[in-house]
Amino acid sequence: MDRRELLKMIASATGVAMVGMPAFVLAQAPVAQAAAGFTAEEVALLDEIAEAIIPRTDTPGAKDADVGAFMARFVTDCYSPEDRAAFRAGLVDLDQRAGGSFMVLPAADRLQLLTGLDRTAREQARDAWVAADGAGSGVHWFTMIKQLAIFSFFTSKLGATEVLRYDPVPGHYDGDLPYEPGTPAWATR
Repeated sequence: MDRRELLKMIASATGVAMVGMPAFVLAQAPVAQAAAGFTAEEVALLDEIAEAIIPRTDTPGAKDADVGAFMARFVTDCYSPEDRAAFRAGLVDLDQRAGGSFMVLPAADRLQLLTGLDRTAREQARDAWVAADGAGSGVHWFTMIKQLAIFSFFTSKLGATEVLRYDPVPGHYDGDLPYEPGTPAWATR
């Protein structure tokens, strides 16, 4: 079984967005191929949504890390057909809520729209948890987008090295620890 098939199996078994899986499980592909199944306009829309969530400040933003292409590839390769359909329907819904095109909204209006969607998604998640019969309505499409934007950014080279503290090998090596014969080995330092 290859990694991609394993991810598909896990995603379909859990029924949730695959956020938290290490980025190395995805086959790396050039940006042109990364948007398989998505149009260039949809990838640009994903970039703009992610940039509203993680804007450039004194550190890189989501667009700097090309998260739209990664998100498109991840949805195409790892989401169930139902989750892919919900994700794509969410992009259409977003444009409708924006009055036709999210891309033409000013930054403040984009943020206001996404904040409202985030609130709605959190309320839906809360309501699913407190439902007496345990029946939830699934993951809100904006939750999928937000999780993927964050996951995509912080597993990118820019996010991991310029925003987070990057330590490729945790701890340090001390080759000159004092040792007395018969002393047990160190479990911690």
